[in-house]
Amino acid sequence: MKKKEVLLGNEAFARGAYEYGVVVASAYPGTPSTEIMENIARHYPEIYCEWAPNEKVAVEVAMGASFAGVRALASMKHVGVNVAADPLMTFSYTGVEGGFVLITADDPQLHSSQNEQDNRNYAKFAKVPMLEPSDSQEAKDFVGEALKISEEFDTPVMVRSTTRLSHCRTVVELGERMKVEIPEDLKKNFRKYVMLPVNGRVRHRFVEERLVRLKEFVEKTPLNRIERGDTKIGIISSGVPYMYSKEVLPEASYLKLGMVWPLPEKLIKEFIESVDEVYIVEELDPFFEEYIKALGYTHVHGKDKLPLCGELSPAIIEKAILGKDVKYFIMPRENLPPRPPNLCPGCPHRGIFYVLKKLDLYVSGDIGCYTLAALPPLEAMHSCVCMGASVSNAHGIAKALGKNALGKHVAAIGESTFLHSGVTPLMDIVYNKSSATVVILDNKITAMTGHQETPASGYTIRGEKTHAIDFVELAKALGVKEENIRVINPYDVKMAEEAIKEEINKDEPSVIISEGPCVLLRRALELQKKPYSVDPEKCVGCRNCLKISCPAISWVPREEFPEDLKAKKKESIKGIAKIDPLFCPGCGLCSQLCKVGAIKAPEGEEGIYGFMKKFQKKGE
Repeated sequence: MKKKEVLLGNEAFARGAYEYGVVVASAYPGTPSTEIMENIARHYPEIYCEWAPNEKVAVEVAMGASFAGVRALASMKHVGVNVAADPLMTFSYTGVEGGFVLITADDPQLHSSQNEQDNRNYAKFAKVPMLEPSDSQEAKDFVGEALKISEEFDTPVMVRSTTRLSHCRTVVELGERMKVEIPEDLKKNFRKYVMLPVNGRVRHRFVEERLVRLKEFVEKTPLNRIERGDTKIGIISSGVPYMYSKEVLPEASYLKLGMVWPLPEKLIKEFIESVDEVYIVEELDPFFEEYIKALGYTHVHGKDKLPLCGELSPAIIEKAILGKDVKYFIMPRENLPPRPPNLCPGCPHRGIFYVLKKLDLYVSGDIGCYTLAALPPLEAMHSCVCMGASVSNAHGIAKALGKNALGKHVAAIGESTFLHSGVTPLMDIVYNKSSATVVILDNKITAMTGHQETPASGYTIRGEKTHAIDFVELAKALGVKEENIRVINPYDVKMAEEAIKEEINKDEPSVIISEGPCVLLRRALELQKKPYSVDPEKCVGCRNCLKISCPAISWVPREEFPEDLKAKKKESIKGIAKIDPLFCPGCGLCSQLCKVGAIKAPEGEEGIYGFMKKFQKKGE
């Protein structure tokens, strides 16, 4: 009997890469795709894996492995495919040597993303096949199916996941790793792989002919199947929405699409003509619906019944098809306090954004934990579009306003995001003689997606030591003058304020490197210090410490004072601050904001603030 395990969808994708002979895998971390590469690194040493600087590089690395003749995989979240689209579109022309699969993890409902794009459109755009599994077993199996299709039809293949599939668990039957042979030589094929126009024109014809063959294949593949049931209602669906539909309407008839591009025209017609009423259940775009209506079946139901935006659920489907308003899995909301997302206690970004707000600067921001600084009470980020846009935006602002921009704005970008897409716009700033200031928030890790290593961390995905990018040297290499590059301690409010004030008023490019490791980083545990505390007798209730939105600091209203404290406090003092020792890592930021000295460091310690000061001095 084969072994079975309960796996996350992402764990199953990793297992599929292992079982079906992937040799090289590359990715850039991004929720909901991150665990795919993490699990490959953790469990499957037979596969070379890496964190690439960005998704374009990840696809190109895996593409190179395919050209070498081995099976390869790249994975990323949906917006990462935007970055990787350049090589992907031409990869469709060149085709493969070894099988290649690109896993795109879409994020309906924007759980951790800046948009809700539907990447089925990329498969149609690039004219490559796309598969969409419905559970973890299919996630594993479809990696193998994608690699077989890739090699049979000489094409890259996309596999679409969504947040629900990536992060839910179902039972998976495990198999052994297939035999893998590494080619001894590289095959040279000028006409196939060198996309000069003379070759590209020929390969375009190949792509169109391949699509014709794929349309024949898709009609007979078991990846698509009709499930006969009650013919009163027929449902066309794929992925997780198929599972939701089966939960709500187990007796209905189904056309279950596992290969979502190209679509099986004959099978669709056969199914629609065998049932009385058809519902197309799909998340986000009316991708199936538009295709089916173009076939002449205008009477089918789709987005006229189901929402265009957000995730589907069994409750939404039941209401849309059966008209029942059933509440599934909804927690009671009465009397629950709001819990907005917040920067962690001790986060090195908190002090920087406090200063940026204090200076009333326009902050062009970027993708990362620090995007939370846009929320109250910090409210210190004013744009956030995509990876690296902060730097380009700052340059645009500087050029639009000229001298009027001096002293009024900065770009704020994390070090992983900077290496992903911020280096080239900084090059643009220098090359085009801008006055923009870039603050690189170097917390030594890709924190938002779960502490993945970066080219600046000094470690690979498997924890091996490697070269770490030096941001000072990199900025100098790009042409930023040495006197305009500052390394600051983010826990030192005075240092940060002085540096930012000075650099934003320079009429030339400048870079500030805020260097403080994430307090949750396993290699920075020595930063954790004893908690600070508030002297209730000294606190005057000015609320200054609350302006940094630290989860460790709370407000005690006067009516909750002990009687002896209430007797000592003036009537005008309506409350005092309190620090929860379970939350406070001892960063010392709040103590710098307290004007009456009510916030005390633990005896004999200076906290993270003092610890960092020993290692970072102005100009070093």
